[in-house]
Amino acid sequence: MVQFFKVVLPLVAILMLSTVFLLSRSIETNVSVPFSQQDIDERLADQVVTQPNYRGTTRKGEEVQIQANRATQGTEASTPTAAEFRGRLGLSGGGVITLDSNSGMIRPDKNTATFIGDVVITSTDGTEITTDLLNTALDEIRGDAPGEVHGTGILGNISAGGMTFGTEKKDGPVHIIFTDGVKLIYEPEKAER
Repeated sequence: MVQFFKVVLPLVAILMLSTVFLLSRSIETNVSVPFSQQDIDERLADQVVTQPNYRGTTRKGEEVQIQANRATQGTEASTPTAAEFRGRLGLSGGGVITLDSNSGMIRPDKNTATFIGDVVITSTDGTEITTDLLNTALDEIRGDAPGEVHGTGILGNISAGGMTFGTEKKDGPVHIIFTDGVKLIYEPEKAER
């Protein structure tokens, strides 16, 4: 019986191994690249990066994340820019501030990020503010909008000539400060919620 299995088992193993190779599908070696040659040439010439993602933490340990759809390096005559610029600031108290804009740029060497065009600032407490330009820091939760801002919040609708946000004290909460002709339309039913 042992002699029989010495011959049969290796033959069965060889048959099983050969069926793996005989029944396997052929692999297509001519795979097309999802970019045309023109796209590749443009990306190489402009130094385009797709889906760049910056992650960091502030000195207090708060999370800073900035993403874009695509970014260009820029040249001596132009600055580096990114399209569909989005940011997320995770506050130490558990809140989140999200930032969305048409374009922007990030300067890690200067610890700044700039959001440009149709900037929407949203916080977890229900405040939503729109502006055209927002400058933010990367090493702390701080920013300023030097131009006109419009928004809605817990108290009602607000508009102002400028805005800043950040902490007033070292470990204090984040405050939004509106400046230059602040106009608030108070809605009591919103405040009661």
